[in-house]
Amino acid sequence: MRLNQVTVSVEDYDRAVAFYTLLGLRQIVASPPHYARFELPDGEATFSIEVVPNVPHSGQPLIYFEVHNLDEAYAALTANGIVFERGPADQPWAWREAHFKDPFGNRLCLYHAGQNRRYPPWRIETKG
Repeated sequence: MRLNQVTVSVEDYDRAVAFYTLLGLRQIVASPPHYARFELPDGEATFSIEVVPNVPHSGQPLIYFEVHNLDEAYAALTANGIVFERGPADQPWAWREAHFKDPFGNRLCLYHAGQNRRYPPWRIETKG
């Protein structure tokens, strides 16, 4: 099984496309005014937006986007007007993270984990 995509709810197609393009995602599907899909610079999973009348704010997931150099990405996005709730900080689980929201309240995290993303020192090894 592989993860294909994550879709978030937004209220404004053009504003959402501009925001996620600014993050560095490349738009691969355009179905205005309701849907858009993006490729990330690395990996195979995709990310999409779907316009809904009222974006639900309870029970939202936290979407993680991994970058190679968090501090550089943070500086570039901040210079382009992205406001972060929490700037880059080392976490006890060996990741470096910065948290922010898209214009519709979806919770996002830019992070760098390197090998610790899939192989932290406390990983449970399974046979198989």
